[in-house]
Amino acid sequence: MTHTKQIEDIIHTYFDGMYQSSAQKTHFAFHANAKITGYLEDGLHEMSVNDFASFVESQQPSPKENGEPIRLDILSIDVAGNTAVAQVRDDYLGMTFLDTLSFIKENDRWSIYTKLFHVEGPSG
Repeated sequence: MTHTKQIEDIIHTYFDGMYQSSAQKTHFAFHANAKITGYLEDGLHEMSVNDFASFVESQQPSPKENGEPIRLDILSIDVAGNTAVAQVRDDYLGMTFLDTLSFIKENDRWSIYTKLFHVEGPSG
């Protein structure tokens, strides 16, 4: 399996975690030391992966259970050795996000090391 395909699989796991409100999938997609950072209407948000996984899990019923449409567009993936960067656009909780995801490969496994998010506007 190519590096790009492995990274795409992690991106899908990351999105599925949010869509299904699954802390387990969120933890699987992210490195244990990952940081999630970006701006919402009320200012800058900085989270650990534990904080983010708890937030994702708290969204009940899940977006999937609410029948929200799936939107995940992988815009780019650039691999450089054991690091990579991807840009994805996704809809989550009524907003369209442009996420810049950085990845590292450790022990033959890719994981998201940082997520920088930007809200483009309401989804739909």
